[in-house]
Amino acid sequence: MSFWGNKWMVEWLEGLGRITLLARESFASLLTFKVAWRDLIYQVYFTGVKSQSVVLITGAFTGMVLGAQTYFQFHKVKMDTATLAVVSISMCSELGPVLTGLMVAGRVGAAIAAELGTMRVTEQIDALRTLATHPVDYLVVPRLLAAHIVMPILTVEAIVLGIGAGYVLGVQLYGIDPVYSWYNMLKYTTNEDVIMGLIKAFIYGGIVAIVGCYKGMTCGEGAEGVGHATTEAVVYSSIAILITNFFLTLTLGRILHAL
Repeated sequence: MSFWGNKWMVEWLEGLGRITLLARESFASLLTFKVAWRDLIYQVYFTGVKSQSVVLITGAFTGMVLGAQTYFQFHKVKMDTATLAVVSISMCSELGPVLTGLMVAGRVGAAIAAELGTMRVTEQIDALRTLATHPVDYLVVPRLLAAHIVMPILTVEAIVLGIGAGYVLGVQLYGIDPVYSWYNMLKYTTNEDVIMGLIKAFIYGGIVAIVGCYKGMTCGEGAEGVGHATTEAVVYSSIAILITNFFLTLTLGRILHAL
């Protein structure tokens, strides 16, 4: 392997080690609940309430597109009333949590990285250390806890609106029988699908917060460093969500169906 290949691999492993240590320290601090309620409430508002619009729009139009595409195929084999069941299962276990995580990563992850990156460049994080305030307790833990709280809630909102939008589209536009459509949705959508989606959303919230905080607290100098950190936070957290989704689907699927 070339010199540049070795250098890239070493840097990647070093970064993975640092973010793992940050995650361990954050969760250890989280267990002691060293967080100010005022900071936590603000982060819940910033992460959850202000992200609702983009999440709800994404959920609604995803449900309608999925409903339309499913109807086009099911109509060929006279399975129109099963359309909403496919929309429901897909939104609950896959599309709801994944798309919500990606939207939150694009909005909140970038904001976290930019905010903490600016604090690092202007030496505000070093000032916290001189005042005997641990940056992880003061900056990372409120954002991590807020992300864990609001991500399942945002995911539920996206799922409900996606299913509702798919139902309205199927019944009003394509004339699917509403009673049988609703019956099939309730019949084939199981508790395991909902639980899987909520567990995924909880984990994705931690990924977005940890990656955003790590990139912000380790960014380079100047405005260029903050810009790179913001971009990398969105890209890395989105990739991590997609990769994690694959392994969670395999693992949780086996565990939940075995119970």
